[in-house]
Amino acid sequence: MLTMIRIFDIFFSSLGLILLLPLFFPVVIILRFSGEGEVFFSQSRVGKSGKMFDLLKFATMLKDSPNIGTGTVTIQHDPRILPIGHMLRKTKVNELPQLLNVLLGHMSIIGPRPQDLRCFEAFPKPSQEQIIKVRPGLSGIGSIVFRDEENIIGGLLDSEFFYDEVIMPYKGKLEEWFVSNDNVLVYFLCIFLTIWIILRPKSKLFWRVFKDLPQPPKELVTKLGL
Repeated sequence: MLTMIRIFDIFFSSLGLILLLPLFFPVVIILRFSGEGEVFFSQSRVGKSGKMFDLLKFATMLKDSPNIGTGTVTIQHDPRILPIGHMLRKTKVNELPQLLNVLLGHMSIIGPRPQDLRCFEAFPKPSQEQIIKVRPGLSGIGSIVFRDEENIIGGLLDSEFFYDEVIMPYKGKLEEWFVSNDNVLVYFLCIFLTIWIILRPKSKLFWRVFKDLPQPPKELVTKLGL
């Protein structure tokens, strides 16, 4: 039986794919004739009930990036990012092919960010158990709060340690909050906030909209602009 949120997912993903088709064509052409010629990037991610699925993005990094440098963790000024990749990532255009994942039922428009197995296992166990109760999302509260994640860990001597030991436990709490508050109102508020932070990247409006969000650890307070 289709839930109200699933109906909205089907509607928004179908509409988005139709409306954004004119944008896809130039991006596909530029990627095809630049960098390594790869247009799409597909990677196995953890979905609802722990089932793996292939997430689709526009290619923004070198093809062998997961086996180079910091692996699946991307940092500020990452040398593995293609020239056009910086623009696609900043504007989130690289995420748009995931609308197909939403349409197929692998994902929702809003939910916990889908992680590869290595990053998913960096979540504390209680967070893992909650996260797989819902579909992962194209955007969500974790993506909104950590919209500038690459800059947050950029310049750190041990970015992987900071990512695993500081960012992921807190991000896990944020995703647990979402699962506990998963409803149509939060769904639409997160859609609005996603658009808002793309237009105003430095905005902290989400802290005022969701006043009961888990507070970040002291290591992240300054980095998150609080």
